[in-house]
Amino acid sequence: MRPNIDIHDYTVKMKAIARFLSSGDKVRVTLRFRGREMAHQDLGLKLLEQAKQDVLAIAKVEAEPKLEGRQMMMILVPR
Repeated sequence: MRPNIDIHDYTVKMKAIARFLSSGDKVRVTLRFRGREMAHQDLGLKLLEQAKQDVLAIAKVEAEPKLEGRQMMMILVPR
């Protein structure tokens, strides 16, 4: 994903995440920053927090969002 992802693209990604979690797989959600997006890491963190809230009923967070270079990632596991 990217920090400025569109609403429709976000819902498609969330449906895919829900499908993977319902089949018992772990999901790594990765947010990639390019260029000047690195100056707005708070937007990326807010997006990952929203994704965490959206799948809270079917998943729990194994690894909280953290920044590694130009990528921010978190790992979700099924409940």
